[in-house]
Amino acid sequence: MTGSDIPSSFRLAYVPGVTPTKWVRVWHERLPGTPLELIQVPPADAGRLLADGGAEAGLVRLPVDRDVLSAIPLYTETTVVVIPKDHTATAAEEITLPDLADEIVLHPLDDVLDWEALPGRPAIERPATTADAIELVAAGVGVLLVPQSLARLHHRKDLTYRPVLEAPESRVALSWPQEEPTPDLVEEFIGIVRGRTVNSTRGRAATPPQPSAKEKAKAKAKRAGTATGSARKQAATGRRAGTPKGGKATGKRGKPRGR
Repeated sequence: MTGSDIPSSFRLAYVPGVTPTKWVRVWHERLPGTPLELIQVPPADAGRLLADGGAEAGLVRLPVDRDVLSAIPLYTETTVVVIPKDHTATAAEEITLPDLADEIVLHPLDDVLDWEALPGRPAIERPATTADAIELVAAGVGVLLVPQSLARLHHRKDLTYRPVLEAPESRVALSWPQEEPTPDLVEEFIGIVRGRTVNSTRGRAATPPQPSAKEKAKAKAKRAGTATGSARKQAATGRRAGTPKGGKATGKRGKPRGR
């Protein structure tokens, strides 16, 4: 990609809890002349933003509309329960869903977990956001199940969390609008996320690998050995023809020819 083929910037959407820092750092190292703009978007709005062209790609939570968007699953998050630090459940390293049967389990409107049946007892009202639900947990109203990254994002000193066994899990994916062919900068970011090297044959043109110093020395020695062998062969051919080293051509008895 050179000249006018490179867009002025690359817009990357991401949902709360996802940390794109390591991939952004690699982007700046490989494409220092192409700014990367980060756009945080609520999970429910991420698919629409990408479909409408509001960003070239996004780090989103599955599922997405596969008729409109392409997606590469990246990782699956552990689900945890957020509880007060003085909660009796802190005595365990892991919690099961039956352990929450007597708890009021908060279910915010922006919940990213796909529940068939929410465990525990329902709250009178659903909090509007995960942040609101965290405040209610701190107030002792109930407990909250979220992906671990969201528990870390909303960390409070008076709260902690524990992994929950057999709970639904959230999968994070890289997604982008379906286009043929895939735009070059999207291919670049796909390569970065997948760990392709800068010399990968996909994305930018690959730079031919350079020989190491050891390989260079070996090739030089081989060339020198070839040259020495050729010289010896020429000398041997001359002696068989009767030409003394450094002398004139002679006959069979060593007398100069022509006399």
